[in-house]
Amino acid sequence: MTEPEFASDDPTASGVVVRRPADSGWEYLVLHRAHEGPDGDWAWTVPTGRRRPTEPVLAGARRELAEETGIDDGEPWAVDLAGWWAIWAVTVPPDVGIDLVDAEHDRFEWLPAERAAERIKPCSVAEQTVLKVDAIPEVDIDFRRMTRDDLPTYVDWQLAPHARRWFHAGRMDLAEAERRYGPRIDGDVPTRMWVARVDGRDVGMVQDYRVGDHDEYAAKTGDPEAAAFDYLIGDPDLVGRGIGTRLVGQFLRERLRPAYPDAPRFLASPDYRNRASLRLLDKLGFRQGLWIDEPATSEYDPPETEIVCTLDVAHWYG
Repeated sequence: MTEPEFASDDPTASGVVVRRPADSGWEYLVLHRAHEGPDGDWAWTVPTGRRRPTEPVLAGARRELAEETGIDDGEPWAVDLAGWWAIWAVTVPPDVGIDLVDAEHDRFEWLPAERAAERIKPCSVAEQTVLKVDAIPEVDIDFRRMTRDDLPTYVDWQLAPHARRWFHAGRMDLAEAERRYGPRIDGDVPTRMWVARVDGRDVGMVQDYRVGDHDEYAAKTGDPEAAAFDYLIGDPDLVGRGIGTRLVGQFLRERLRPAYPDAPRFLASPDYRNRASLRLLDKLGFRQGLWIDEPATSEYDPPETEIVCTLDVAHWYG
């Protein structure tokens, strides 16, 4: 029996939006398919291609980017990985060279977002690719270990209007934060806490842990081998701009995966009503699964129901 040429499991293909800085803002790379006319559906596209059987999704995106443009040193970041077509983006220097390695494309152009969107048809494809990426600002993201001096700011983040509903019902105070998070910061319990920074400014928190190190959570999820994390974008000015998806995706690759190289899955379990958080995880390739009912344990922890969202590490990253 002949082996299938392409993967049959989602996402079966990836598109990589390539942008570079220009005097007028951003320019986007569009490629013309050699077998198409000058106009019409799919005549002009961003670098796009199908995944090979068993090929990790990120590896497939990198391969297609190199095969279609010659760019082999960029680091694609997730834009929206839900569904059959995973959308990534990569920012390159203004003097990057483009090499149409294969014969699928016969020419390319660098265009501002609106003009690139006019070339890409159908318009729904332009909306999913160039226009969506153009709305996401270019930022520098990094993470530093949290200290006890960060706890007042962390409490303020939890009490912010967009977050208080999801963090201890907005009843956290500094004394409770010291009791709850101090041992984690000090390394007395196996949970690491980080301050997320955007362009050098503290904007949120991420924490990570091995599920098996927390007996109750391991029993509820049935997945002690997984690595889990929680996150909070504390700065309200950054909410709803696509930065959270990029921040969490970078954390998974830079911090979580190196710390837990044998973890077959990553887990996060937001409240079932937290649509923004669930959508963020969806865009990173997580799949919703088990629902967990958490009983009230104190005035800071009312009853809640969480959805366990799981990412298959090998499928996405290899």
